Amino acid sequence: MRIGIDARELSGQPTGVGRYLAALLREWAADERARRHEYILYAPRPLGVAVERRGVTVRTVPGRAVAGTWWEQVPLVRAAAADHLDVFFAPAYTAPMRLRVPTVVTIHDLSYAAHPEWFRLREGIRRRWLTRHAARRAACIITDSLFSRDEIVEHLRLPASRVRVIVPGIDPPAVSDAAAYAEPRVLYVGSIFNRRRVPALIRAFAQLLRTRPDASLDIVGGNRTYPHEDIGGLIERAELSGRVRWHEYVSDQRLSELYSRARAFAFLSEYEGFGMTPLEALAVGVPPIVLDTPIARESCGAAAIFVPRDDPAAVTPALETALFDEPARARILAAAPAVLARYSWPRAARETIDALELMAHG
Repeated sequence: MRIGIDARELSGQPTGVGRYLAALLREWAADERARRHEYILYAPRPLGVAVERRGVTVRTVPGRAVAGTWWEQVPLVRAAAADHLDVFFAPAYTAPMRLRVPTVVTIHDLSYAAHPEWFRLREGIRRRWLTRHAARRAACIITDSLFSRDEIVEHLRLPASRVRVIVPGIDPPAVSDAAAYAEPRVLYVGSIFNRRRVPALIRAFAQLLRTRPDASLDIVGGNRTYPHEDIGGLIERAELSGRVRWHEYVSDQRLSELYSRARAFAFLSEYEGFGMTPLEALAVGVPPIVLDTPIARESCGAAAIFVPRDDPAAVTPALETALFDEPARARILAAAPAVLARYSWPRAARETIDALELMAHG
């Protein structure tokens, strides 16, 4: 079977969707059944990650400077049509609409449909239109959680039977012994969107410093807010430059070091399709603080500190608890193994191949 894959998220500096696709490719390379298939990866530029080359062809499909909708719907379609594929896998919300082979598309969340106010007008319209059409044409839709399945059913008006929930795995960062670091450090990892309330985290951390002046906060992620939030300016105005460090992008090695040094992880997101980074923190023994939302309850279970959505003042005591309350930390970490057992990349890869094979064979 020849499987075409939109691999543009592996170009440059891969983040969430790129890491998702890279993990699937890694597991397929190690799985005997998956190795029987041929994979053709389409990208506008050379890949930013190494992939197993046995059975894998990487096609560089030039396009305009930004590999957006035009690249997906014109050059990618031409290249894929010439390869006589059996099925096409689109791992990032949208898919080519003129391909004459079955398409499997992963829709990780529907934030742009559930909360259009978080997006520029044209960007929101483009995303909603493309995702709706990709979902209606797809032979199969994959999503990461029960929460996202319900969002897809509601906003795209599709039957639940057309949506498969395939829970992703977790790749714990390779950390050294966290006990070697005594400093009470808080860590945030993820692209900075308005819904993730990073300014609220910074303000709550500033309150914590009044009683815990030795604490520090590392923020890892590029600023993608709309309306724009001046993260650097907020840190400077609050005179936190010595205690809050903002890293817009770091290497995997540096990220592992930051996880190693952290004693608490904060991710105050109002809306996610899954939410991987709190689970990564949990996997390396760092208690996560999350906003109390349906998806956070689904993904983290009992292994997190939950902050009420309508109570910003609760963030500071939650940080205090995660950093310094040893019984509370122990309870969270004791609940971690049962929660983390739900997340397996080998299982996710097998279930995704099952979907691709079924759609290809009709």
